[in-house]
Amino acid sequence: MSVKFEKETIKDTTNVRGGKHDIAHSVGEVLTGGKGQTGYLAAYLQQLQKNPLRTKMLTSGSLAALQELLASWIAHDRTKHGHYFSPRIPKMAIYGAFISAPLGHVLISILQKVFAGRTSLKAKILQIIVSNLIVSPIQNVVYLSSMAVIAGAREFHQVRATVRAGFLPVMRVSWITSPLALAFAQQFLPEHAWVPFFNIIAFLIGTYINSHTKKKRLAALRKKVCFLPILRMR
Repeated sequence: MSVKFEKETIKDTTNVRGGKHDIAHSVGEVLTGGKGQTGYLAAYLQQLQKNPLRTKMLTSGSLAALQELLASWIAHDRTKHGHYFSPRIPKMAIYGAFISAPLGHVLISILQKVFAGRTSLKAKILQIIVSNLIVSPIQNVVYLSSMAVIAGAREFHQVRATVRAGFLPVMRVSWITSPLALAFAQQFLPEHAWVPFFNIIAFLIGTYINSHTKKKRLAALRKKVCFLPILRMR
């Protein structure tokens, strides 16, 4: 009797605990595919292997546009029509899809080929150093140049001035985040998932920087508007 009672008790406890866990388990399987590899994440990773450049272009373009929209919403930066969808959003999507993604695809592919088969700690550290001294500067120069053009720069000296002013601050951020992101990718991610992972990191950092910049710009505009009547009275 005691054995039977113990079995029934264990069975009942499992059923009680299964309520919330079943929901979490179902959500996890939808996202990751579980054992059957049929979830959204599994389908995305399959597309990365079958159509790497196209998948990276769609990912980068979508994240770049979402970053601009989200930063505008956080900073309350509305257009003259009162909404957050500005002309910068499609331009950012074009930059992400046709400039950032192909560039990242080529540079990371070269980096992976150079260090292919080298799994020692020394090789991993050297890969991080090469990434920070060669890959990141190239990407940041292209990024700053593109942002200058999107902001309205049409002369070469305007683009050069933007790159000179923003290069070191952007590189400082890269030197902090890039080693951590690359070390994580080396340890936990398949190589074909590196570029989308770096895009997500760039999306989070870019959203913060973009929203902070927009807030500072709006604050400066408000101060200018407040001081105009005082200057006219003088």
